[in-house]
Amino acid sequence: MSSRTRTRTVKTAAGIHTVRIPRQRGRRSEPFVIVVPERPSLTREALGFVGRGLWAFRRALAPTGLSVLAFLVAGLLHVIAWWSSLVIAPVAAVPLGWLLVMQRRRPARSTALAWRIGLAALATLAAVWLALAAGFGPLAGPLALLWLLIWITGQTAWLIIRPSR
Repeated sequence: MSSRTRTRTVKTAAGIHTVRIPRQRGRRSEPFVIVVPERPSLTREALGFVGRGLWAFRRALAPTGLSVLAFLVAGLLHVIAWWSSLVIAPVAAVPLGWLLVMQRRRPARSTALAWRIGLAALATLAAVWLALAAGFGPLAGPLALLWLLIWITGQTAWLIIRPSR
């Protein structure tokens, strides 16, 4: 067997990738560059771990994502157009209207009625917060604390209502 076609076995440590470069022949052999990736930093590893965890539990954390999005949208609306709170304010009555329509179409008692009332109250409070935060800013006065309480309540209710898998 020719020495040109025979593969040479070279022992390398674990985690080391060997790149075999064929011999360049002729006058016009162009140089090439081998890029060896660096080992990721500890910060990159930690962020990757957190990101994979958030992605794995993305359905369970849906209210958290929505509340952060509402906080950012309220801040943006406050900066761009404070008057948008006057447009958002009537939306606060929609959950109460939903409660009345649902109770008339499909009457509920005891636990189901309590859940409906609680969810309608939470949605109304969230819409009122969004209108106030768009008008005055999400960090003005007690609005940040109110946002935190709405977020915790919504996340807790979601984890209770949501079917586990």
